[in-house]
Amino acid sequence: MGRAFVYVILGGGVAAGYAALEFVRRGVSHGELCIISEESVAPYERPALSKGYLLPEAPARLPAFHTCVGTNDERLMPKWYKEHGIELVLGTRVKSTDVRRKVLITATGETISYKILIIATGARALKLEEFGVRGSDAENVCYLRNLADTNRLVDVMQNCSGGNAVVIGGGYIGMECAAALVTNRMKVTMVFPEAHCMGRLFTPKIAEYYENYYKSKGVKFIKGSVLTSFENDSEGKVKAVILKDGTCLPADMVVVGIGIRPNTGLFEDQLQLDKGGIKVNGRMQASNASVYAVGDVAAFPVKLFGNEIHRLEHVDSARKTAKHAVAAIMAPSTGDLDYLPFFYSRMFTLSWQFYGDSIGEVVHYGDFSGGNFGAYWIHKGVIVGAFLEGGSKDDYEAIAKAVRSKAIVNNIAEVERAGIEFALRVGQQAATPESGLLVERPIYTQYATAGVVVALSIAGFAYWYGRRRRIL
Repeated sequence: MGRAFVYVILGGGVAAGYAALEFVRRGVSHGELCIISEESVAPYERPALSKGYLLPEAPARLPAFHTCVGTNDERLMPKWYKEHGIELVLGTRVKSTDVRRKVLITATGETISYKILIIATGARALKLEEFGVRGSDAENVCYLRNLADTNRLVDVMQNCSGGNAVVIGGGYIGMECAAALVTNRMKVTMVFPEAHCMGRLFTPKIAEYYENYYKSKGVKFIKGSVLTSFENDSEGKVKAVILKDGTCLPADMVVVGIGIRPNTGLFEDQLQLDKGGIKVNGRMQASNASVYAVGDVAAFPVKLFGNEIHRLEHVDSARKTAKHAVAAIMAPSTGDLDYLPFFYSRMFTLSWQFYGDSIGEVVHYGDFSGGNFGAYWIHKGVIVGAFLEGGSKDDYEAIAKAVRSKAIVNNIAEVERAGIEFALRVGQQAATPESGLLVERPIYTQYATAGVVVALSIAGFAYWYGRRRRIL
């Protein structure tokens, strides 16, 4: 026995909430849409888990951050789904799928069929055991991926207040959790194998600023090293972390943030994969026409990068790919997604944004001692990426525009000197070549102009020739 729906969203994270709102706004009928989630709560804004949820005073709690408050839109409470005839199937794991037959089978054996499936399964946190380290199941070793993980982290943190916390990993989760732990008066040591924090995005110069800021808050860094084992007490709790060089770090709790892996397991033999995720086209449609994929699990073509396939691990991508997939489903004339990759973070009183890609030559600018600085990435003579710490709303919009418009750089020294002003000029008229700034114009406009001239010439000749024939 089973249930049947027109549309099924598999996964109950950020993307599911934004997709549901888009479906409603595009006229989905009652009873047509179902969301299946392993979590026991309606979709929520996941970034809150590593930020507001961990605050020692007035922490964020549900229902305050259900989707879609992250973009200042409606907050979709469980009641909202019911009012719009959307079935929430919560606390449910799907154990198998058959995309040819358009069927999902849950762990309890229930069959759920669909006409259109949106895969929003996201990703899971990588475990230490996958790198040969045992013991991460100890009660004071924490990961952070969902609400249950975060509740556990908060409980452990409160039970060892003022103690030693070791954070494994120097990426997003590591940096944001370290800041939260310090705010909760924990003594924090960060351990990661890279030469500096946020190694996939930050330059050494940018990383140095944040590391120094963290040090001023009491955080210690051990770089170029990895965890090899734990030392446990008689109750099985971790009491120390052992590093590759034999260093022993006392630990009352351990937070692990060593990356994620997309949840593609249910579809690996049925759909085309790429970049570790499910490959989709610009409409977020997978290799089976009845299946779409969004968020962390989707590998999609990015127009800005010449339609290269990218899989982007950030909430902004989850929100926008979800909305675009629904638009493509409900309005067949919808074109391809034109997405500008966007990343951001807030740590302590710091706040940065990044747009584009971190390839090519880097030009730093601004006041690194005062916390208002940035960088441009220049590749093949154009701006392909931009980073800014401590900017205004106008500043952030300007760097986004500079990347999207592929501002041409003729004078790198001038770009470095101008700093944020370089990006602000993009919103104005194209400057002279001497200014160091031009905005790349699509070459087809030149051909269009030439085409108009040729067409007018042909029309003029035809008119003259026609009159001449009539005269003769």
